[in-house]
Amino acid sequence: MSFVAPNFTPALPEIFVLVMAAIVLMADLFSGRNRFVAYALTQVTLLGAAWLTVGASGGGTVHTFSGMFVGDVMSDVLKLMTYIAVFAVLVYSRSYLQVRGLFRGEYFALMLFAMLGMMVMISANHFLTLYMGLEILSLCLYSLVALQRDSAVATEAAMKYFVLGALASGMLLYGMSMIYGATGHLELGKVANAIQLGAGNSTILTFGIVFLVAGLAFKLGVVPFHMWIPDVYQGAPTAVTLFIGSAPKIAAFAFVVRVLGAGVPSLVEDWQGMLIILALLSMAIGNFTAIAQTNLKRMLAYSTISHMGFLLLGILAGNNHGYGAAMFYVLVYVLMSLGSFGMIMLLSRQGFEAENLDDFKGLNQRSPWHAFVMLLLMFSMAGVPPTVGFYAKLSVLQAALSAGFVWLAVAAVLLSVVGAFYYLRIVKLMYFDAPHDHSRIEAQPDMNLLLSMNGIGILALGILPQPLMALCVYSIQHSL
Repeated sequence: MSFVAPNFTPALPEIFVLVMAAIVLMADLFSGRNRFVAYALTQVTLLGAAWLTVGASGGGTVHTFSGMFVGDVMSDVLKLMTYIAVFAVLVYSRSYLQVRGLFRGEYFALMLFAMLGMMVMISANHFLTLYMGLEILSLCLYSLVALQRDSAVATEAAMKYFVLGALASGMLLYGMSMIYGATGHLELGKVANAIQLGAGNSTILTFGIVFLVAGLAFKLGVVPFHMWIPDVYQGAPTAVTLFIGSAPKIAAFAFVVRVLGAGVPSLVEDWQGMLIILALLSMAIGNFTAIAQTNLKRMLAYSTISHMGFLLLGILAGNNHGYGAAMFYVLVYVLMSLGSFGMIMLLSRQGFEAENLDDFKGLNQRSPWHAFVMLLLMFSMAGVPPTVGFYAKLSVLQAALSAGFVWLAVAAVLLSVVGAFYYLRIVKLMYFDAPHDHSRIEAQPDMNLLLSMNGIGILALGILPQPLMALCVYSIQHSL
């Protein structure tokens, strides 16, 4: 039996990122105290990966490594958006990490390995590849949360994340094994064909789907698998919280769509009912619990839970229109999350974490421009036009309506109104309350520029959402 070499072209970005992560570790070892070398190499890695992703994109779908890995339009778009998110995380967190002694090579190496895991998840076409990518990402995130070794809160958050994450990984693996037992396949396309032809025991398949959805729900952070999110968001250094709350959501969306949309599409009636319950509970508990929070990072954690509920509205539609709307929603959410945590780091300084709501009091008097950027971000989170958050919510609501879930769309609108309260409360604090701190806001020029672009992007995409929405729908239609 002769060995046929696989086509490495679709996986060139992953190979490049893996090699560069090793180079970053070596460069940090030999550069002494000059940590900027590792930072610069990490940014170069992002540029190189983006160039290779665009170069390897042929506009079609290419399977390689015996069908375990796929290069398609959706994977290319999501990878490029992941690079942009990680680039923003690095720029926003540079000053924050420097003053806290966390600006180290291991931070950048872990971030690159985590991004490698996301890229593998995005391009996976096989249950084992999906699981491998997920574990690479998860192990790096556990380490990043505990990066501040002298902080008991960060260590506790990392332990909780690790224990619950291991439990969820076990459920996911068990679900995959049951589907393999029922169909005899692990490649997503072959699993879908086997189910379509009626192969396998329907009871085993249903139980497999239950365990799969439970594992996926934990990775998305939806109720009742949300317990880790508030503690991890609050306990981790804000730079790590920013990372966890942005780029991994893109990979989690790809994971869900690959498994449910490509692997088990004919079992839509089995997993649709579960997603309805998860979405409704997430929107309700996330929004109502966020009202009671005084810590902004914790409030944004519960906000994330409610946003993931809205994301599920698009996925549970079970068609390309719904998946396209969900993809649009997750990209918009990542943009909003980057800006929100970026503002927290902007107001933080040495020995002070600006993570309480009171720290935003009177921000308009200290810096009208930064207050305006935060206003745009909060309006978008709340779904107020003309920001892009309004169109993101509208798109998933339309997907739910088109699938016949009128009552669910009505409930989502009502719960969105509840959510608007705690976002607009921050606007009220910024513009109508007197500041506790009158010191001048100092930020690096690159951070100031990117934060301004982030806010303007929220507004510009709200005025012209069609190009991004069309790109999402196109990539879904040509990939699933």
